[in-house]
Amino acid sequence: MEILKTLSHYVIVFAVGGALCVVAQILIDKTKLTPARILVSYVTAGVILGAVGIYGPFADFAGAGATVPLLGFGNTIAKGIREEVDSRGLLGALTGGLTAASAGIAAAMVFGYLSALIFNGKRKK
Repeated sequence: MEILKTLSHYVIVFAVGGALCVVAQILIDKTKLTPARILVSYVTAGVILGAVGIYGPFADFAGAGATVPLLGFGNTIAKGIREEVDSRGLLGALTGGLTAASAGIAAAMVFGYLSALIFNGKRKK
């Protein structure tokens, strides 16, 4: 029985994460939005959904399917700012987002650097 519960959770995570990717791909294919603008839109949407209280229940339902994509990054930044403003005042608005997202940013930098060392990139012709 536990296996079915775990399997259904994996299916939900995959479906939600996949749906977010499908929406982004449709925006790339059907609009003139650049991928950079779509990425910024996803981060901003995560901030807004977190601010109105929708993102928490959504993340509880979807797990990593909601927290790993850029929506989760935006929500993490907003949550960190909210917590730092509550504890440090206005200074928290400047430091909270970086403090909350520092582990993810550092991991992206380290793994990107390691990938650059291991793999040999080729120029486009």
